[in-house]
Amino acid sequence: MARRFHRLLAVCAIGLALGATAATDGQSPQKPRTPADDGFTDTPMLPGLPWHVHDPARPHPPVVTPGATPGGSPSDATVLFNGRDLSQWAHRDRDGKLVASTWTVRDGYFETGKGSLHTRASFGDVQLHVEFATPAIVSGNSQGRGNSGVFLMGLYEIQVLDSYNNRTYADGQAGAIYGQWPPLANVARPPGEWQTYDIVFEAPRFENGKLVTPAFQTVIWNGVIVHNRKAAMGSTVYRNVAQYGKPHAAELPLMIQDHDNPVRYRNIWIRRLGGYDQPEKK
Repeated sequence: MARRFHRLLAVCAIGLALGATAATDGQSPQKPRTPADDGFTDTPMLPGLPWHVHDPARPHPPVVTPGATPGGSPSDATVLFNGRDLSQWAHRDRDGKLVASTWTVRDGYFETGKGSLHTRASFGDVQLHVEFATPAIVSGNSQGRGNSGVFLMGLYEIQVLDSYNNRTYADGQAGAIYGQWPPLANVARPPGEWQTYDIVFEAPRFENGKLVTPAFQTVIWNGVIVHNRKAAMGSTVYRNVAQYGKPHAAELPLMIQDHDNPVRYRNIWIRRLGGYDQPEKK
């Protein structure tokens, strides 16, 4: 009996030691993997898809490393402004040719100048991150305060404006799909403070010379959603009803508008959006 008791104490001591080690490491022993860990093939088919529920053969999404800091560019983004130069951007001359930007770059930001700025690359469906600041010294009112704009595909504008205690027409204030839809909320920070737009843009689709699907815009302004997959009525126009004209390319340059007001921009990056269930890259 005594031997059995001492043996039991020894086993308990080993168990306690292992438990202490596991607690110290912050991990518990992992169980061996089984086929069920990868999914199932005896489950129902998903409607309209070639996959079972929890199908082990369904493609896995690509791994994307998030930005190191909030608002930072993820690993699959194209950085459009790195705080140092405007090499990703250009102006258009009278003949439509791209020429080097003349806007001022300093202290990690750039400031609007003469002539709107276009990206050298073209984009369609995207996620776009933009940070901007309207002038700290308030001058003017309504549309004359910190006016600029972010034009997806160079055609579909999200308005940039100083909308802090600045009354203007609702569909022309900051965050508006200009001339079409006011934002769901006015989330403006005071003049001179940095603000953020996170925009998900779905380009319009044309077939046989006709519009099939309009452009959709989702906008998060300073962390607040102000457009939730809202359909654009057409390309941006002033004092008229927007409409879709002739079909355009599936990808076009992004544009930042010059509206004769000094607006600052920094930390601009963009991601092309893909579809679900894309083949995995090897």
